[in-house]
Amino acid sequence: MSYPTPVARARWCDIGQTVDLVTASLATTVLGAWLVPDEQRRRVVLADVARIWTEHALLVGDVFLLPAGTAATVWFHRYRPIPAPAHYEERLALACGEDHERFLLLEQALAAHRPTEAHHHLAILAVPAGPDRAARADAVLAGSQRWMDTLGLPTYAETFSDGHRALHGRHGYLERDSFPLLNGMLVHPMWRPASQPGRRGANVTRWPAARPPRPEQNRAREWVAR
Repeated sequence: MSYPTPVARARWCDIGQTVDLVTASLATTVLGAWLVPDEQRRRVVLADVARIWTEHALLVGDVFLLPAGTAATVWFHRYRPIPAPAHYEERLALACGEDHERFLLLEQALAAHRPTEAHHHLAILAVPAGPDRAARADAVLAGSQRWMDTLGLPTYAETFSDGHRALHGRHGYLERDSFPLLNGMLVHPMWRPASQPGRRGANVTRWPAARPPRPEQNRAREWVAR
């Protein structure tokens, strides 16, 4: 089955659906098992952490969903160092409990190898197992990448498997030097140069001039360089 490449730009009301997709995608991976070894706690912990970062992406990045809500991408606009989520240390510790240190180690490792030049960061590609998974992954990446291409900056992603790398390669990402995590996994960073002027796809809709209003309590944030 093929999927149309247009994607929906997520709103605050889509956070729960996005968190479910991220949790389902990560919970069955080697990385998810390392982050939360206790299988009975894993999905709850991963969901709580996914909510922190999904909320943050809607403030300093973007989230996109396939129209059917079966896959998502979570992006951060790294024009400059972005702030940590509000009350991040406390929220992360509360969400992770005894697994807090592993999440910090992962975050530190990824941050240490992240490009310093301005780019858009594809932080999460959430495509749960199920029918047409490969087609869904291809569609949600293609659709959200078209949105990013309208902004004229390179894009960057960390990949964790051969299949993940191959998918990004098909969409114009180039491999950079790999680096290990403490659990022995290799992270494969990938970089997609900015699209040339005039090459924007015909099906791409222009970005709206402003985002939909969000709850007032989410507008005030503690700005800490990250």
